[in-house]
Amino acid sequence: MVDHDALSTTRDAYDAAAATYAQLFRDSLRDSPLDRAILGVFAEAVRAGGEGRVADLGCGPGHVTAHLDELGLAAFGVDTSTEMVELARHAYPGLRFDVGSMASLDIADGVLGGVLARWSVIHTPPPELPDILREFHRVLAPGGHLLIGFSATDGPSWPTQSFDHAVALAYRWSPDHLAALLRSSGLTEVARTVRAPQPTDLRQFQEVHLLVRKA
Repeated sequence: MVDHDALSTTRDAYDAAAATYAQLFRDSLRDSPLDRAILGVFAEAVRAGGEGRVADLGCGPGHVTAHLDELGLAAFGVDTSTEMVELARHAYPGLRFDVGSMASLDIADGVLGGVLARWSVIHTPPPELPDILREFHRVLAPGGHLLIGFSATDGPSWPTQSFDHAVALAYRWSPDHLAALLRSSGLTEVARTVRAPQPTDLRQFQEVHLLVRKA
C-alpha cells in the first residue's frame, strides 16, 4: 500500500525546490563523464533489445530525459512534481513529460524498451519498494532493461538506512539487497557500477547503478 502522506510530502517538497533543483543539476551530466558512460551503456542495451520507448521515471527538470533523446532513444519523462514537469516542458518543448506516480504508472503492460530510475526511488519507504519494482517489471517489454541508481548503505548488514536528504526524507540501500528484490520482481542483474565518494561530495556515500533485464 502506498503511503500517501509520504508521497504528498515528497511531491510538495520538490514542487517548492523545483527551480533551485533545476539550476543546480542543469549541467550535472556535462561534469560527470562516468554518468554519461553509464547512460550510454543503458542506451546501447535498450537498442540491442529491440529499442521501444524509454520512460525516465522521476525525471525532475528533464535534463536526463533530453540526454537520452540525444542518444537516439524515444524517451519521455514522468515525475510526481507538477512544478518539475512544467520546468521540463518549458526547457525541452519537443519532448513529452507527464505528471504521474511510479506506484501506478499510466503505461500499458509490456510496451517499454527501457526504464530509467536514477535516484527516483530513494524517497520510497522501504516496505513499498517491491511494489514499485513490480510496476517497473509490468511496463517493460520482454528483454527490456531497467537502470536504477541509488546511494549505498554503509555495509551489507544494513539492507536500508534513512538519511536527511536536502529535499525530503530518503533511504539508502544495500546493493545486494536491492538486487535480490529486483530478482524477486522478475528482473535479472546484467551489470552494476559503484562510484566511491569523492572528497568534494557533500555526503560520503557510494553511488550505485544496477542494470537489470526482464526475461
